[in-house]
Amino acid sequence: MPTPSYIETHRSGKLKERIQTAYGILGDCHLCPRECHVNRLEDEKGFCRTGKTAMVSSFNPHFGEEDPLVGSRGSGTIFMTHCNLLCVFCQNWEISHQGEGIVATPEKLADMMLYLQNNGCHNINFVTPTHVVPQILEALSLAVEGGLNVPLVYNTGGYDSVESLKLLDGIFDIYMPDFKFWNPEYAKKYLKAQDYPERARDALREMYRQVGDLVLNESGIALKGIILRHLVMPGGTAGTKEIMRFIAKEISPNTYVNIMDQYRPCGNAYRYPPLNRRITPEEYEEALKAAEEEGITRLDNRERRTIFRRVW
Repeated sequence: MPTPSYIETHRSGKLKERIQTAYGILGDCHLCPRECHVNRLEDEKGFCRTGKTAMVSSFNPHFGEEDPLVGSRGSGTIFMTHCNLLCVFCQNWEISHQGEGIVATPEKLADMMLYLQNNGCHNINFVTPTHVVPQILEALSLAVEGGLNVPLVYNTGGYDSVESLKLLDGIFDIYMPDFKFWNPEYAKKYLKAQDYPERARDALREMYRQVGDLVLNESGIALKGIILRHLVMPGGTAGTKEIMRFIAKEISPNTYVNIMDQYRPCGNAYRYPPLNRRITPEEYEEALKAAEEEGITRLDNRERRTIFRRVW
């Protein structure tokens, strides 16, 4: 298996430089597009409610991710506590909104990575990492010295700044962003982030510049590239057709796309019709058709074998 990019970045001394730069951003935090400008080095907290030290809700081999990540031994997921989006329909409400988790020093984070690798996981998958990039980078340096050598996955809601993503160039081999909403007004209403669509487009362009289309080994395991997730929303609110058109025309028609059917009303979704219901079979089929019509050629295999059943 090819050596993960971060090994050379560490050897060259660039990882150490990135850590210093990233922590510098925390002093007047503009790590993500929220640009709260709080001093997180002094434990001041902005939108993401995270100070200097990261928190983790859980870490374990996970078999519910996309096939190229899971393989036969699972994806080594580390669920970071808190989030910079706080969607009204969040399916991880206790973790992202309520802060369920434990404090994780860089040493503890490094130990988690090595534990997951030693248990055979194909990769280390950081879930909701946007607000804790500096802490992850510092932990990575320790983990590399401890023998870490599997790819890293940046599993994000898509609300990332290009400045922060550039710090990850040559570190994360696999990006797995969401693209949640195309319409700024829906993004404002459901994410409190009217600029989400623009920021997500910019982030995707930068991710693709760094890693390109998804590359698999002979066993079908992801080595490098982008896996894009798009959750079909009730009433067509996500803007699936426009998002697929953007991906095909401005990123790559060969982008690996997972069009997901598992939306269910969580969190405060019941207050926001039409998000207070599940999607219909027709809405899901329409989303798949839109992807094909816009030229997306590489849909996640599970979408082809899904037996969709309405659950009320």
